[in-house]
Amino acid sequence: MQVEIKIDASCERPKVVILTPQMTDEIHLLVKRISEESPQVLSGFRDEKLEVLEQAEILRIYAESGKVLAVTAAGEYTLRLRLYELEERLDKSLFVRISHSEIINLKKVKSFDLSFTGSICVSLVNGTVTYVSRRYVHKIKQVLGI
Repeated sequence: MQVEIKIDASCERPKVVILTPQMTDEIHLLVKRISEESPQVLSGFRDEKLEVLEQAEILRIYAESGKVLAVTAAGEYTLRLRLYELEERLDKSLFVRISHSEIINLKKVKSFDLSFTGSICVSLVNGTVTYVSRRYVHKIKQVLGI
């Protein structure tokens, strides 16, 4: 793919033009990425206070006992959104769903252990160990390029 950028001082807003002989999956994906809105703000409750959470600081988000919790280096926060709603708000280049009840930040992963049959063991930078469910193994392998 060839990329060309033209600087024009009279341009008020950035404009993207794609020249292609035909519509391909690669072009469709590119259009989708360019047109996506920027990640939205997340907020969580801790000690009866509402705090704005930086997405880059979140290690994992999981559901447990009817609550949705976000884990950061500063601690755990209770979120008022469902996992599927969070999936829409989170930066798709950072976060990936690994099970029905958990989403992880790929930038906070220490290692993936592929030696388990039918599953993948994930070690996070804070020492937490979690597992990719069988249903999501294929998706994780695609994300990792394996």
